[in-house]
Amino acid sequence: MTFPKLLLITLFLSLQTLFIASQILTSSSNSSSSICKTTPDPKFCKSVFPQTSQGDVRDYGRFSLRKSLTQSRKFTRTIDKYLKRNKGLLSHSAVGALQDCRDLASLTTDYLTTSFETVNVTASSKTLSFSKADDIQTLLSAALTNEQTCLDGVNTAASSSWTIRNGVALPLINDTKLFSVSLALFTKGWVPKKKKQTGYSWAHPKNTHSHNKPLRHFRNGALPLKMTEQTRAVYESLSRRKLADDNDDNTVLVSDIVTVNQNGTGNFTTITDAVAAAPNKTDGTAGYFVIYVTSGVYDENVLIAKNKRYLMMIGDGINRTIITGNRSVVDGWTTFNSATFAVTSPNFVAVNMTFRNTAGPEKHQAVALRSSADLSIFYSCSFEAYQDTLYTHSLRQFYRECDIYGT
Repeated sequence: MTFPKLLLITLFLSLQTLFIASQILTSSSNSSSSICKTTPDPKFCKSVFPQTSQGDVRDYGRFSLRKSLTQSRKFTRTIDKYLKRNKGLLSHSAVGALQDCRDLASLTTDYLTTSFETVNVTASSKTLSFSKADDIQTLLSAALTNEQTCLDGVNTAASSSWTIRNGVALPLINDTKLFSVSLALFTKGWVPKKKKQTGYSWAHPKNTHSHNKPLRHFRNGALPLKMTEQTRAVYESLSRRKLADDNDDNTVLVSDIVTVNQNGTGNFTTITDAVAAAPNKTDGTAGYFVIYVTSGVYDENVLIAKNKRYLMMIGDGINRTIITGNRSVVDGWTTFNSATFAVTSPNFVAVNMTFRNTAGPEKHQAVALRSSADLSIFYSCSFEAYQDTLYTHSLRQFYRECDIYGT
């Protein structure tokens, strides 16, 4: 592409952005000064909007969310650029920190996309339902957490001069302020004034049942899983554990089941391979994909990526099915990626398992399990390490009858 053509395209995009801004912020007589008083940083908030802008809180909120989404995508490209151009010149810890930032930025872009699309289709005069408002507040709060995690990792892995020289720290700081503005304006514009406590059926696809009922039968070893007769027979023969009655309204639907056994008699010998075989981007209507992990010590670092939704992992019990690793900050990993087991996929469930990091106290931060998974559940699990054992990073999580060893 020639330089004149590139210049014309850039000019067109700039004019388009200004036009959108002028169109969005003209529906009422509120100035940015008035609107920004409700935000944590009014001075920064005012700098986000055109000086002559006028609109109501929802107009400003939509504009702020759109700009937040644009900045998140821009930051992703910035990280990609540094990794591509400078990877060979950076330390292992610096590369790890940037890769964390890349992964976190991808999640943030997803959260902001969902948030913007939600408010953009909502009537200008209406707030959201209590549950939907809670969903978006949760996502925007997680976006802020992601920014801070990225900044902490970069500052820990390299000197402040390195981060400033390479243009990473300043965008992070400004984006954090921008996301904070978006969260404040969303809360002001779309959250009902009398927000009620809502219940979630976290263990059931599509939240079709009440909050606690699907969890009650996890007690005393009877798992409330609903599956085909063939799948049920396979599971019960391998696990020697009976399932709860299929006719119970509180059962959790299972779409398929695979087994992991180190002796080669299962479908897979490693947990990582079993996770890779799980379907991508399911909506839960067909049920959970279950991975049954037989007893044994699995020395592997496992990542449940964001596209592996509605995944359930069942072991043979605490101290029987053990996932172990030894990554630590002292050995060049960030706290974020030191986790033996990390999960970001929504609606993840783990039952009867031990997650362990054996790095030791002299290795400082060394995470056994990190969860950034919304509506994730851990039942009858053990988390064992020394420092930062259980890293409940962001979003909504539920733990029941679990043991935590370490800090």
